[in-house]
Amino acid sequence: VLLAAAVCTKAGKAIVSRQFVEMTRTRIEGLLAAFPKLMNTGKQHTFVETESVRYVYQPMEKLYMVLITTKNSNILEDLETLRLFSRVIPEYCRALEENEISEHCFDLIFAFDEIVALGYRENVNLAQIRTFTEMDSHEEKVFRAVRETQEREAKAEMRRKAKELQQARRDAERQGKKAPGFGGFGSSAVSGGTTAAMITETIVETDKPKVAPAAARPSGPSKALKLGAKGKEVDNFVDKLKSEGENIMTSVGKRSTETAKVLAPPVNTESVHMKIEEKISLTCGRDGGLQNMELHGMIMLHISDEKFARIRLHVENDDKRGVQLQTHPNVDKKLFTAESQIGLKNPEKSFPINSDVGVLKWRLQTTEESFIPLTINCWPSESGSSCDVNIEYELQEESLELNDVIITIPLPSGVGAPVIGEIDGEYRHDSRRNLLEWCLPVIDAKNKSGSLEFSIAGQPNDFFPVHVSFVSKKNYCNIQVSKVTQVDGNSPVRFSTETTFLVDKYEIL
Repeated sequence: VLLAAAVCTKAGKAIVSRQFVEMTRTRIEGLLAAFPKLMNTGKQHTFVETESVRYVYQPMEKLYMVLITTKNSNILEDLETLRLFSRVIPEYCRALEENEISEHCFDLIFAFDEIVALGYRENVNLAQIRTFTEMDSHEEKVFRAVRETQEREAKAEMRRKAKELQQARRDAERQGKKAPGFGGFGSSAVSGGTTAAMITETIVETDKPKVAPAAARPSGPSKALKLGAKGKEVDNFVDKLKSEGENIMTSVGKRSTETAKVLAPPVNTESVHMKIEEKISLTCGRDGGLQNMELHGMIMLHISDEKFARIRLHVENDDKRGVQLQTHPNVDKKLFTAESQIGLKNPEKSFPINSDVGVLKWRLQTTEESFIPLTINCWPSESGSSCDVNIEYELQEESLELNDVIITIPLPSGVGAPVIGEIDGEYRHDSRRNLLEWCLPVIDAKNKSGSLEFSIAGQPNDFFPVHVSFVSKKNYCNIQVSKVTQVDGNSPVRFSTETTFLVDKYEIL
């Protein structure tokens, strides 16, 4: 644990000291005063120990940068932390002198607090420390710009309203002079009240279309607690959300049913049923380049009839990417290596009944770009105060058919909805989570590429990381079960297969 960080003179006088645990002033001054006496000039060490603490130090011209730690602290981490402290000081002080450091003491203390919290080092670099201490927020700038725009619009609206009120007052006075019956019973007070009522009515009428664009309620008798009116209430709620700026996508339910269809098991499940499931975890850089791609697959066997408990699976492996295969410990490895058949080591034994058994699994880990199944290319470019974003996809693996593809792009907060230019497919703007979801029902060889263009206020970094999700009924690695035979007699057995290819993580950083 780091107890304190201090800049002191060669005599041990503390100029700036920041304690990260509870320590008294006399204790820290005593420790720093004892520090110069403990140093041995003949040795090249940058640390010195006492019975209770360890000093890790670095000379800086006439001063020392000193870290006081416990003796159990990791010396390598402390040296790395000391190096970062030493780099921070020239950022705020032009000269490494006592008066200069005293002048910028609070800046240094704030920077020290960014490096260490409660005695433990934070994972930060020099650039991040500078950003955190400046507290420069792009979102705050955008919020201020939006607020100033709203204030200008409100002032313009106020001037327009004032003109309308003046005009209404003139019209009322003109009508009052011409029509003697305008003022009711001739009383000036009643006449003034009527004029005010008319002006108020004018304001309400002009405001109505802006506040409530939905259809007005009929002024009939109230029908509260009416049975069967639930659907209408839901519609009204959706209309209200739309009027508040929420983009409600009506095809959300449809999309979830499509997903259910894709993942639904086959109707005619046989007594011998196999699930072939693959999951992909992929990370790409925004400028191209595959950082890591890992794919895990497994064949799960489910037998529901005892007659077919002693069987062998004939596996077809047409993969050319170098997949690592691994069989279950009870499976005969020699049989699988020689004949690509999955059978038990002891042919007299049976597979378990009515339970899913993983018999074969495979793994592929690569950084080869040509292995990426679906490439995503995102190009944000600044144009004035806004940012134009072009994003496109391309299916690399044409044998695949990806269903219910959703490409999720983060958006800066507080800047409103994006302006969509061109789009293949549909989109959904989630204003609560500040996300733009690009939805594509199918991507296959016939529909292998597409693009989306939109513009919104922001900077290029605001639109990353991009996340992708999809499901597929075709697996990535070409591993399938071609036939199933019984151990006795090699007679073929009817079987059914269910194949699923899912996304565990798919992001462009």
